[in-house]
Amino acid sequence: MRFSNQSASIVEDERAKIRALFLRRLLFIILCAVILPFVMGLCLSMGSAKITFNEVYAAIFSRVFPGFFEVRSLVDKVVWQLRMPRILMAALTGATLAMAGCTTQALLRNPLATPYTLGISAGAGFGAAIGFILSRGLVFGGALQIVGNAFIFSLIPAAVVLLVAKKYGAMPETMILSGIAMAYIFSACNTLLQFFAEAEALRATVFWLIGDLSRAAWWQLPYTLAVLLLFALINMRMASAINIVKMGDEDAKGLGVDAEKVRKLGIITACLATATVVSFTGAIGFICLLAPHISRIVIGEDLRYLIPASGLVGSNLLLVADLIARRAIAPAQLPVGAITALLGGPLLLYLLIRQRRRTHF
Repeated sequence: MRFSNQSASIVEDERAKIRALFLRRLLFIILCAVILPFVMGLCLSMGSAKITFNEVYAAIFSRVFPGFFEVRSLVDKVVWQLRMPRILMAALTGATLAMAGCTTQALLRNPLATPYTLGISAGAGFGAAIGFILSRGLVFGGALQIVGNAFIFSLIPAAVVLLVAKKYGAMPETMILSGIAMAYIFSACNTLLQFFAEAEALRATVFWLIGDLSRAAWWQLPYTLAVLLLFALINMRMASAINIVKMGDEDAKGLGVDAEKVRKLGIITACLATATVVSFTGAIGFICLLAPHISRIVIGEDLRYLIPASGLVGSNLLLVADLIARRAIAPAQLPVGAITALLGGPLLLYLLIRQRRRTHF
């Protein structure tokens, strides 16, 4: 009887821990989702034109409920034509990069792995450099020249990594090393191209390589949103399988999960999503690395919660970084990629040290 009571007590304690963990995960996701519109409103209200927080939301709701809100024409123009595309692009880009980083880290079982590790940003940078320096578009011309080049060249490293994985097996080490090799190749090609560039083309190339949201436009948003939704849907459906793959290929096989198939599909979707975003914004670093780490410290390793949490954290992080980039030396603007690296590096180091101390003690 005593053993029966002890067993029941242990089971009840475990249930209480599971409930507490679930509640913490849910509250963290809800908190990040609630913070997001306030951060977006703050970003919309701050700039060279003085607009209050209330005026921002009045301008937004005036489009949803015409006739109920009076908005100055200047405020409406600044909010909807100048700032809104950039703010929405920042939110969508942050979410996409963060979720792609989260998935890649899990599939490759490496906390430092990101789509950038697989050479995506280096390939996109070389494609953009061709557009800026040589004024050549592989498929498109005009406004789509840089975007088209960046997207096409960003897919080349991903394709090589997947071909190597197909021939020699989709092992994490093989995919990471082949991605690093492609990154070095494209970085070298980019450096050689910049050596012969004129000053203005070189400046535009370097600014793009660091990452910049100033070119955001309304026509880019449907593509970015569609890619984000598709990527999120596919990876949320795969979340349980990815959790199993993280245990190791042999364990996954024993549980009826094809680790190589899951890894390839996950990497393909992460690379395509990242390639789309990078082609519009340039190589904005650290979001895909930092957001998953912050979320993981709070809610743990379960991808069913970690993927959406990382997306929300990534959106908030990039919005804050972009706000700093716009206001730090106003009216001039800094490239947002420099801000994410400058803030993200020390913060990531602090989080890792804090986590190690908790583990040690």
